[in-house]
Amino acid sequence: MNIEEIKEKALSERIPIIMDDTLEVIKKILLEEKPKKILELGTATGYSSICFSNILNNNVYIDTIELDSNRANEAISNIKLMGLENNINVIIGNAVDILPTLNEKYDIFFIDAAKSKYPIFLKEALRLSHKGSVILADNILYKGYVMSDYNKHKQRTAVTHLREYIKDVNENKTLQTEILEIGDGLAVSRVLE
Repeated sequence: MNIEEIKEKALSERIPIIMDDTLEVIKKILLEEKPKKILELGTATGYSSICFSNILNNNVYIDTIELDSNRANEAISNIKLMGLENNINVIIGNAVDILPTLNEKYDIFFIDAAKSKYPIFLKEALRLSHKGSVILADNILYKGYVMSDYNKHKQRTAVTHLREYIKDVNENKTLQTEILEIGDGLAVSRVLE
C-alpha cells in the first residue's frame, strides 16, 4: 500500500483527512521550520502523519493521539506498511487525558481532533511549546459556520469552542496568529516567547 491508497481508502470510507490545499500550506511550513518533533491530535488512519514524515524525508519524530482504537490500529498498520514505525508513535486514548501526562517540547503541533476541545488543546500545546514552536489548528472555520451568525443546535458547541480558540490565539500576546481561508480554515500560530 502507498500513500495514495491510504488517502483513497480514507476518502472512500468518509474518514476525515487533511485536505490537499491545507497539506500544501503545511508542507511549506514544515520545509521552512524543519521540525524535529511534531505532536498531532487526531491520527485517523495516519495519513497526515505519514505525509508530514515524507515531506521531511523521515527526519522527524511524530507523536500522534487518536481516541478511536479501530482507527488508531489502522493507522499503526499503515505506518508499519510505510516503514515509519520508528518515526511515528500512535498513542491510543483521549487527548484531553493524555496531554497533561506529556512533558516534552514540540516544534510543531497539528490540532485536528474534537472541535469542542480546541481551547483545551491550545492550553496544552502552549505548555509543551518553546519559542518558535508553531501551532496549527485545522478546520478552524468549520464549513464557514465560525465566521457567520450560524447558531443551529447540532454544531453549536463546536462552533462556540472554535470561536473561543480564535479569540484566544488572537488575544494571546505570546502568539503571532494568522487565520488562513484554505481547506476548512487553518489557524497558524507562532510562539514568540
